[in-house]
Amino acid sequence: MDDRQAFIAGNTGLVHACAQRFRGRGIEYDDLFQAGCVGLVKAADRFDAGRGLRFSTYAVPVILGEIKRLFRENTTVSVSRSLRELSMKARRESESFAAREGRTPAVSELAEILGVTVEEAALALEAGLPALSLTVGDDGEEESQRDVAQEAPQEAVSERVALEQALDTLEERDRKLITTRYFGHCTQSETARQLGMTQVQVSRREKKILQILRSALL
Repeated sequence: MDDRQAFIAGNTGLVHACAQRFRGRGIEYDDLFQAGCVGLVKAADRFDAGRGLRFSTYAVPVILGEIKRLFRENTTVSVSRSLRELSMKARRESESFAAREGRTPAVSELAEILGVTVEEAALALEAGLPALSLTVGDDGEEESQRDVAQEAPQEAVSERVALEQALDTLEERDRKLITTRYFGHCTQSETARQLGMTQVQVSRREKKILQILRSALL
């Protein structure tokens, strides 16, 4: 066994970790693992240690990308009844919270209200949305919006894993900015107050951080 094969074999645990998340979702585990191994090989061949990333940080999104391909090609994947019910409950509780508090609840707050994990609350919210509207600040003053097609909950889980891996590579202040904006559902102005920055500084820094994250996830 050469060094390349040994390296790949030594990292198959990453494939198992990714594939385990999709057990019981309509595709045989062996098929999930095989697809993940394709991703592992691609990641091993393309990995550049000079970028300063851990191999796992680079490999996980690639592995998940191959696994997600199976779900895109599988037309039987659907949102489970329990998730649909949780999604409807999440929407009602979110609307009630907003009417009471004057703001949208953070995912962690909604999870506590529903008595579920943060990840389950996030999936419930995502399952109930036809599209996700992301704010993209171009000039630091105004924000435009673009609609991004909503993926199936299985893909939302994989994207969340990949995003968490990428967030780990950020400096603490940058990571807090992104988590406050997108996980805490705060506006740029609210984020600026929490971080002791101006809204313009948050807008400009956010744009740079998102570019970094996109590069890490490609």
